Amino acid sequence: MNANKIILKIVSISFSVLILILLAAGIYQGGRKVYSFGYRVFTESPVDLPEEGEDKVVQVTSQMGAKDIGELLEKKGLIRDANLFVLQLKLSSYSKELKAGTYTLSTSMTAHEMMQVMSAEELEDTETEE
Repeated sequence: MNANKIILKIVSISFSVLILILLAAGIYQGGRKVYSFGYRVFTESPVDLPEEGEDKVVQVTSQMGAKDIGELLEKKGLIRDANLFVLQLKLSSYSKELKAGTYTLSTSMTAHEMMQVMSAEELEDTETEE
């Protein structure tokens, strides 16, 4: 009887240690992913190098939200992650500034540069011909 209790105790302790190890590994992996995503919010590089950039035409409508625009840009290959774009947009000064229109964006542009283009006021031609 005594041997059974000792074996049961050893198995119980081993199982508890295994659960703790798996829990620690899960927390570590989750932390790495969260840190990586947070780091990318501020440091995401363009999809292509400047000399390899490809221009793409994108049409943004007034009914589109940040998620819709992010999904459109990801579908066109201008960004890697629509969810990351949504967070970058919400944290930027362009959050409520994107305007409907047709834009030519490049795969060599960062998300911030695309936001600048999509929020820019259209300049009127003020020069007069003489």
